Amino acid sequence: MTENWKDRLGVVYSTHPDFEYETGENKEETTLPPRQQKLTVSLDRKKRKGKSVTLITGFQGTSDDLKALGKTLKTKCGVGGTAKNGEILVQGDFVARVMEILKKAGYQVKRSGG
Repeated sequence: MTENWKDRLGVVYSTHPDFEYETGENKEETTLPPRQQKLTVSLDRKKRKGKSVTLITGFQGTSDDLKALGKTLKTKCGVGGTAKNGEILVQGDFVARVMEILKKAGYQVKRSGG
């Protein structure tokens, strides 16, 4: 195991025999296959100056896969949006269309009030 001494800067000596230094790097979770994903689709207007967005939550996986799914949904709906923090926002009211796209891709989808 090669450790970079710079990763341990600011650490005081430990006498604990089982001490393992943690670098603080987050291991990103692996992306579950679509069949195991349980996504929730809702219409959201909160904190958006009256504009509606379709909100997709419940995605479990890497941020790259989340962004790829978000890009697919935005492209198929022909609108903008964002994908971050495990959520995908699609500008406008596209709840029915997003649910249809996700179901065709094999995701478990349910609608939430919003």
